[in-house]
Amino acid sequence: MSVLDLPTAKRRRRLPRWIVLFVALGGAVGMGTACVSTPSDIGLRDGILRPCPTSPNCVCSEGAEPSIEPLAYTGNGQEAFRSLLDLIESQPRVDLVTVEVAYAHAVFRTPLLRFRDDLEVRLDEPNSVIHVRSASRVGYSDMGANRRRVENLRTLWKESHIN
Repeated sequence: MSVLDLPTAKRRRRLPRWIVLFVALGGAVGMGTACVSTPSDIGLRDGILRPCPTSPNCVCSEGAEPSIEPLAYTGNGQEAFRSLLDLIESQPRVDLVTVEVAYAHAVFRTPLLRFRDDLEVRLDEPNSVIHVRSASRVGYSDMGANRRRVENLRTLWKESHIN
């Protein structure tokens, strides 16, 4: 007697392995991201962006060891800052969480697994630059995603502004 000869109720159906792995991975990712809300290292410290942790999933243009250049501008600082915020809002899968006169915090979501990365910008009018910090909330390495995000914004910024 083969399995096909058994009544339907007694047949044991197996899910394809890729479905099982996908559900398991989704649960693990969901648990990992559900436990992480707004990180505690967001915001200004002593008027500047907080430094990056020692992990390679963060870039920052400000502090003792800047790992990326800030965005330069000419003209009115407030207009430049507002223009940058408009540019950030035009990006896919982004939410502006905090907008102040000279500081903003946005959350980007990665396309596939929906990880959240934090982007912070701070207007530095005396130096005619806008400082940036982009960091992953989870994991150790981001495979260069935060650096690419900032460099993409820099390219778009240069296309829309004459520095």
